[in-house]
Amino acid sequence: MPTLSPSPADAAHTPPDASRMTPAERRASASLALVFALRMLGLFIVLPVFALEAARLPGGHDAARVGLAMGLYGLTQAFLQIPLGLASDRFGRKPVIVAGLLLFALGSGIAAWAPDLTWLAIGRAVQGAGAISAAVTAFLADVTRDTVRTKAMAMVGASIALMFALSLVLAPMLAAWVGLAGIFAITGVLALLAIAVVVWVAPPEPTEHRPSDMRQLQTSLTEVLRHRGLLRLNLGVFVLHAVQLAMWMAIPAMLVSAGLPKADHGHVYLPAVAASLVVMGGVLFPMERRGHLRAAFLIAIALIGTVQLALWMLADAQPGLWTLGALLFVFFIGFNTLEASQPSLVSRLAPAHARGAALGVYNTLQSVGFFAGGAVGGWLARSHGAEGVFAACTLATLVWLVVAWPMQAPASAQRR
Repeated sequence: MPTLSPSPADAAHTPPDASRMTPAERRASASLALVFALRMLGLFIVLPVFALEAARLPGGHDAARVGLAMGLYGLTQAFLQIPLGLASDRFGRKPVIVAGLLLFALGSGIAAWAPDLTWLAIGRAVQGAGAISAAVTAFLADVTRDTVRTKAMAMVGASIALMFALSLVLAPMLAAWVGLAGIFAITGVLALLAIAVVVWVAPPEPTEHRPSDMRQLQTSLTEVLRHRGLLRLNLGVFVLHAVQLAMWMAIPAMLVSAGLPKADHGHVYLPAVAASLVVMGGVLFPMERRGHLRAAFLIAIALIGTVQLALWMLADAQPGLWTLGALLFVFFIGFNTLEASQPSLVSRLAPAHARGAALGVYNTLQSVGFFAGGAVGGWLARSHGAEGVFAACTLATLVWLVVAWPMQAPASAQRR
């Protein structure tokens, strides 16, 4: 597999302890993690209450249309991640990120105003058109060295995981206070705050690797699509997020069966996520420093597969709350490890001039995974129950582990 070594510019500025972030890298990582956090909170916070609140609008009695309105965000994301990733390679990361956040804010405004379900769906589609994940991740890769990039990506992954857990706690309270329209208005404000962070807090972006014309962009995309290492990671992010979404077609009902009311599910999710981040940080980074990133990567996949297998075996037995909490804790250890290591590996394997393209493809597969996990998971839950959901997730994770097994960490991630 092709690998990349640190560039001369990176080597010239490597501090005595190459595993420590410089102040500039800490600033870049913190500011871009905050951009992700503000945007993802704006996305996640509507999910727990969307179906119930949308039913109050004209046309909201049709469950299929409500599902379409919710899923349109993921579809427009999937279509636009690659174009906007390529655009960020050509025109710069910051302009694309700001434009995407403006679209997200505009979509939030349309959804907040929406007099019926059709306009709510239009708002969700416009929100999704602000597909900036590739541009933000490529920006972070541009301003961090290989030796600390997994740590930087972990900050982004941690912000996403915490926003997901926090949204499960906040959403019911906000829905009771300001309704769905008010929640969408809040998401618009969060997007505008993220723009302020990009403009005034995030560091300047490097420009030396930008392609000069469309032909170079097309060449970059072809190069990315033929890269075996990147293809393995793209499959990985698809399975990871398909499994995550499919799980949540069954997990809430299992928590209710274990005696936990819906309104209190965040009391399980938030501690599981927080504790998993502590474990992930204490295990992943030392393993990476010792040259064991591949082992950490494969162990994380195996953890997710083990959790799916355990849930499959226990689905009929109605497991207790402590058992479910422990399994979710283990799942989030694997999930957060992969959320940090996979985009870091993508950014290292991709040539510098094609990072936006590579991360655009990666985030496209992530969005498609969200859509497939929700759609297929919902069908399996309806047709085959929780056992069908977790059986499919187990099989998908096993296939992923087999495909990922030949993966080797880039040269800069090996023992130094």
